[in-house]
Amino acid sequence: MGAMRGRHGIRAGVAGALLCSVALLLSGCGVLSTKDDRRYAEKLADEHYPGLLRVIGARTLFPQSEGSEISFAVKDDPDAVVRLRVDAGKGICNSHPCRGVLDEAVTRGRAEAERMRLMIRTFKTCGYEVIAYEPTSGAPWIVGSLTNATVRATLADVGSCVRTWRQAEARTDAAAGARGAAVNLASPSVAAKRPAGKSSDPTAVRLTDTRLLAALQSHPYYALGYAAPEGRLDTTGQARIVRPFEVQEKFGANVRKSVRERLRAGHPRVQMSTYQGVWRLEPGTVDRLTGYVLYCEEPDGDLTCLGDMAVEVTTDVRGTPVGDLRPVGSVREGRGPLRLPAR
Repeated sequence: MGAMRGRHGIRAGVAGALLCSVALLLSGCGVLSTKDDRRYAEKLADEHYPGLLRVIGARTLFPQSEGSEISFAVKDDPDAVVRLRVDAGKGICNSHPCRGVLDEAVTRGRAEAERMRLMIRTFKTCGYEVIAYEPTSGAPWIVGSLTNATVRATLADVGSCVRTWRQAEARTDAAAGARGAAVNLASPSVAAKRPAGKSSDPTAVRLTDTRLLAALQSHPYYALGYAAPEGRLDTTGQARIVRPFEVQEKFGANVRKSVRERLRAGHPRVQMSTYQGVWRLEPGTVDRLTGYVLYCEEPDGDLTCLGDMAVEVTTDVRGTPVGDLRPVGSVREGRGPLRLPAR
C-alpha cells in the first residue's frame, strides 16, 4: 500500500510539473512572471534613457527559469526596436551589469533599423514591397507569382535588386557585399490575407511578428536564392518551393506510392523507404521537381526499409512522376551510410 501511495505521489508530482510547465508559458506559474522584469526594465529606461525608450513587450525566456526578454520602442525612431534580456532578481542584463548591455542594445537596435530601412527602400525602388522579413536570417518577404514563363525573368529581376541592396550595404559595411541572399516570395492571395499587426508597434516588430510569419509560411511559397562566389553576387539565382510539413508529407507519400507501383513490375516484394530528401525545381519551371526515392527490392526481415537502392524521379507538384524513372543503383551497403550521387 505504501509503495502504491509512493508511486501515486510520483505520478502526481510529474503531472503537477507538467501542468506548471504549461502554466509557465501562459502566466509564469509564479516563477517566470515578466512583471518584475518589466518594471525593472522601465526603471532602467527612465534612469539611463529618460523619455526615449518605452517598454512595449515582455516574454519569458522559457525553458530558462530566470529573466525575460524586454522590447522597447524608440521615441525618435519609429522603425527601431531594442531588445534586452533582463533578470530583475539578480539586477543583471544578459548576465552583465545592465547599463553597458542597455547601451549596446540601443546601438544595435538603431543599426538594425537602418539596415531594415535600406532593404525596404531598395526593394521599393525595384517595384517590390517588403511585407515581412525573417528575424534570424534577415531574408525579406516580397509579393509575387511565378510561372514557367516568368520564373527566369523574375529570378533575374529580383537578383538585380538583391545586388543593388548588397552593394548599398557594402558602402556602410565592407563585409556585407560578399554575402549571398535569400528572398521569399508570397503569393498575392496569401499576402492579401496576412495579419496587419499593431500600427503603434515599431516597423521592426510588425515585419517580424510571429503571427505574420506563420501566416505566410502556412501556404506553399517560393524561396529565391542568390549565391556570392568569390564575393560577387550571381543574379541568376535559383528557386525552390517550400511547403508546410503536412503538404510535404502528402507529396512524399504520393511519390512513393506511384514509384512503388512502377517498381512492382520487376520487384513484386519491393518496399519503399520513407526517406524524403531534397527535391529541386527543374531549371526554368515551377511545376517540375526532381529528387531521389529509396527502396528495398526485398523486405529486410523485421527491420524498416532504409533503402539500399534508388531511382531519380521528376514529378509534378502533387508527386505524380512525369516521364520514366531513372535507376541510380545501389546507394547503401546493408544499413550503412547513404551515398547518393551529387546533383
